[in-house]
Amino acid sequence: MGERQRVVVIGGGFAGFTAVRALSRIAKGAIEIVLINPTDYFLYLPLLPEVAAGILDARKVAVPLVGDYPGVRYLLASADSVDIEARRVKCTDAEGNHRELGYDRLVIAVGSVNKLLPVPGVAEYAHGFRSIGEALYLRDHLIRQVELADASDDPKERTARCTFVVVGAGYTGTEVAAQGQLLTQALRGQRPRLRDQPMRWILADLAPRILPELNERLSRSAHRTLSERGMEIRTDTSVAEATAEGVKLSDGEFVPTKSLIWCVGVRPDPMVESLGLPTVRGRLRVDEYLRVPDHPEIFACGDAAAVPDLTRPGEYTAMTAQHAGRQGRQVARNIAASYGHGRLKPYKHNDLGFVVDLGGTGAAANPLGVPLSGMAAKVVTRGYHLLSIPRNRARIAGSWLLDLLAPRQTVQLDVLHGSVAPLKHSTPEALHAPAGETPDTDASQEAGAPSRAGDPQKAGASSKAGDS
Repeated sequence: MGERQRVVVIGGGFAGFTAVRALSRIAKGAIEIVLINPTDYFLYLPLLPEVAAGILDARKVAVPLVGDYPGVRYLLASADSVDIEARRVKCTDAEGNHRELGYDRLVIAVGSVNKLLPVPGVAEYAHGFRSIGEALYLRDHLIRQVELADASDDPKERTARCTFVVVGAGYTGTEVAAQGQLLTQALRGQRPRLRDQPMRWILADLAPRILPELNERLSRSAHRTLSERGMEIRTDTSVAEATAEGVKLSDGEFVPTKSLIWCVGVRPDPMVESLGLPTVRGRLRVDEYLRVPDHPEIFACGDAAAVPDLTRPGEYTAMTAQHAGRQGRQVARNIAASYGHGRLKPYKHNDLGFVVDLGGTGAAANPLGVPLSGMAAKVVTRGYHLLSIPRNRARIAGSWLLDLLAPRQTVQLDVLHGSVAPLKHSTPEALHAPAGETPDTDASQEAGAPSRAGDPQKAGASSKAGDS
């Protein structure tokens, strides 16, 4: 590949992490690869609902960025800006120190952040679901509400604490509601005073049906599975206002609750807009080779990039983990081609299908277009996750087996309190922002429909056998 050059990759999600690994294998140390990411791990988002449910330990879904990758240097930092003319990236490390580094090739793979709608009270009283911190907080919160309900003698308070509202019935919201409901039911079974207390779960979305990305047959199957467990599914419904006492739904009903879980969707990281390059709905415009027009040294992939969908002319690929990972690999090949190793190839990929875990023995999937539900879908879903996650397969499989054989541990870890994990933090990594810095909060001004467009998890397989 000629003289040793530097490739900088911003973002260690599905797209960035995959690009780094693939390019490392191709280059074999011939170029320097620098990965900038605010955490030292790649988060496998599709299994995050199982972390919130206490089935998996958080470390099992966190894959270390440091590994046997020749030529790769990892930088624990957040990218602040890019000087495109000078080809330099400015970033801030975990202790607030500022630094710059130059690049010969740049990959923008910053991913996506929570999408907030201008609904009164949501930023103050709702909690999102995009990071390990938020998943651990939610698990503690659900356990805490049941424990406080058990300790209360006030019927109204008990009812409010045992009522949970999830907004967004895409992949993430549906899985979070399904897993959370089973967890709270298990908690109730351990407390005699709550045996007759209903654990009320409401799943709301403006879409006419849950999981609108699935075909109607699978959507109906998932609806039936959740309804049989007692889940209240409110379609064509969203939140009109959130308060400390509860949630007012768009149909006029006021629901007393202490738990509002926001899974409406995502939008591209605000850093994309700050680059001053052409965008499409907040995503960086690229060609079919994943290059930024007029800047052949800059590539973009994953949720940050508006990639032409060659299988559907005139459209762009969805914001899913399936696309993000495959785009990352293609970026690596095309960067290698730019150095004379191989040739440029356009990105073209047909969806392999969807998998959605509904907790227990429930699931819905359509691998290669074959609709499955029940145990068959469960096997396919878990098999897909084991094949997709780069490491920790044995540990994850062992946890699944243990969950079948032993009672689930239901104790609060007290890792995070709601005051330090507010939804207004627009990026999961905002919880790790250097001291003295204020995380971006302009996501609260975003408007749009509260159903997930690509559902990043499901930036993960739940979101299309993949979502970043």
